[in-house]
Amino acid sequence: MSDDQWNEVIQLNLTASFKLSQMAIKSMIKQKWGRIIGISSIIGVGGNAGQANYAASKAGMIGMNKSLALEVASRGITVNCIAPGFIESPMTQALSNEQKNIMLKKIPVGNVGTPEDVARCVAFLTSDKASFITGSTVNINGGMLMV
Repeated sequence: MSDDQWNEVIQLNLTASFKLSQMAIKSMIKQKWGRIIGISSIIGVGGNAGQANYAASKAGMIGMNKSLALEVASRGITVNCIAPGFIESPMTQALSNEQKNIMLKKIPVGNVGTPEDVARCVAFLTSDKASFITGSTVNINGGMLMV
């Protein structure tokens, strides 16, 4: 991959996440409460051939959010990540039936995840019910990757 391909993905996935967190955290510190949730990826946890830039950016997000969680926990702010696996989206809809079937065989629950699956996890992590969860990565992948 070219330097430009590497840099573009790192900037989009990791640097943008850093800058957004940096901006949001100022008001959270003042409020003494907040929730930061990064959307990482199964690829950031397990890697994938041909996607070193994407895997590095998503794994970097997980590490960055763990560090940030340590820095702001005492201020009532939690920081977590979600690492979705194969989720219904325009990108997955563009795959051939053969490609979809190959992916489905790797998912023990036997189906593709939905955006609602991810949204429910976000809703939980933003709630008071998750006030003792910080520095964690929730893997939403139907058992495709268990860590």
